[in-house]
Amino acid sequence: MFRVIARAYIKEGFEKEAIEAAQSEGAIQQLMERGEIMTVGCFKWERNVFVYCECIDRQLEPEELLPGMAAFLDDWPGQRAARKWVPMIDVFHFNEPASYDHWLRKDTVERRVGRVAHLKPEMAASYIYYHYQLQEEQAFHGPKYEIIAMHENMLFGYQEFPAVVEKPALPGKLSTAGTPADWGDSRMDLHFQPWEDGHLYFKPVEQLFAHYCEFSKKRLKNGG
Repeated sequence: MFRVIARAYIKEGFEKEAIEAAQSEGAIQQLMERGEIMTVGCFKWERNVFVYCECIDRQLEPEELLPGMAAFLDDWPGQRAARKWVPMIDVFHFNEPASYDHWLRKDTVERRVGRVAHLKPEMAASYIYYHYQLQEEQAFHGPKYEIIAMHENMLFGYQEFPAVVEKPALPGKLSTAGTPADWGDSRMDLHFQPWEDGHLYFKPVEQLFAHYCEFSKKRLKNGG
């Protein structure tokens, strides 16, 4: 299992066309029917677009998921070849796929949510430091499917509700105990740029689509 999160930026004046292209994309349905995707979601904030995908046997590229959006997306600089999507770095998760069966949803998901926040650039290293400790020391458990990714100082988070909380199936990578006993001592309130209305932390964003592959449910019922 591979979890892919990427960010794109819609060309000015093409927001309507980009949304329609995302919502009518046929490639995703084909990939799901071929058994290559377990869960996929697309979310939008202003002209930013985010895609979250759980790939079953190989790591899919965002261009494979949403080829119809390409004409309505700006190019990102930084590499020799033009690119429409930039990968976002996984900076925190409570859990990760240990196997296909481990990652299957056992109960109905009522909501799939995308959310965004901005870090103060000078606090990015501290944010990653605290969250990596928490993640790999497994200091406390949290939502199984939640994940936070970063590009530049923008954070994108994916969540599912109702949340499933369970002990990670894979062991942590650290044997230390550096996570504050009281998570409040990490002072996450000092890490985030406030929104214009003064709100700190994450805000939910618009969902363009979210799908969970039906064949996964059938496979679970049939015992694999």
